[in-house]
Amino acid sequence: MAVATPALSDEALAEMLSLMKAADSVELKLTVPDSGQRPALEALGMDPLGAQARLVYFFDTPDLALQSAGVVVRARRVAQKGDDSVVKLRPVVPADLPREVRESPMCMVELDAMRGGHVCSASLKGLPKTSVLDVAAGSQPLRKLFSKEQRAFFAAHAPDGIGLEDISLLGPIFVLKIKGTPPGYARKLVVELWLYPDGARILELSTKCATSEAFQVAAESRAFLSERGIRPSETQTTKTRKALGFFSKQLSAP
Repeated sequence: MAVATPALSDEALAEMLSLMKAADSVELKLTVPDSGQRPALEALGMDPLGAQARLVYFFDTPDLALQSAGVVVRARRVAQKGDDSVVKLRPVVPADLPREVRESPMCMVELDAMRGGHVCSASLKGLPKTSVLDVAAGSQPLRKLFSKEQRAFFAAHAPDGIGLEDISLLGPIFVLKIKGTPPGYARKLVVELWLYPDGARILELSTKCATSEAFQVAAESRAFLSERGIRPSETQTTKTRKALGFFSKQLSAP
């Protein structure tokens, strides 16, 4: 988990620093190659029996028009916690957000930093008034998963002519999440294993920190993982992009 790597140009680094100043937090992420996933879990010493199960549902058009516009619409079922939803815009420049959105208690602006890249996103979170299962079964409309504030945010950024009634269910993806403090690491570490229907999987390690400490945390995290022989994938795969790509092909299939 490194914020700055040789792959970042001077321009990209300057942009990242500017975005960090206006973000609420930084999340450092890396994905682990398939061959290193089991050794990584063993090296971290985190008990897999403590994993929380999740089902993640995405919503988009068959040709992924929302993704192309930088809009992510998602809902989740979380074991022992219930359902939640989010409408996310990425990339985003925090200063460009309307004041009512930026100051909303449901808004989170976060900079994701990964090997060789970064992206800033704005998320409006909510607690649905109906269950995700009912919407997935078609017995309740999709709009009931999202608050009035979330629906307005969606309408402001979705491509012209696309409303919530025009998008389809993509998913769900089964996810196992472990959160804890590994031996020898002084921070909370999140381990997520995304299991795709075709047998593919993504193992992502991440930690969140304040913007003011991002570089220090990145250096400490990188040293911690290196000492345990955990190496990142050469190409960092985003969980959402892979999920949308997989399920959109199913929607488009004759």
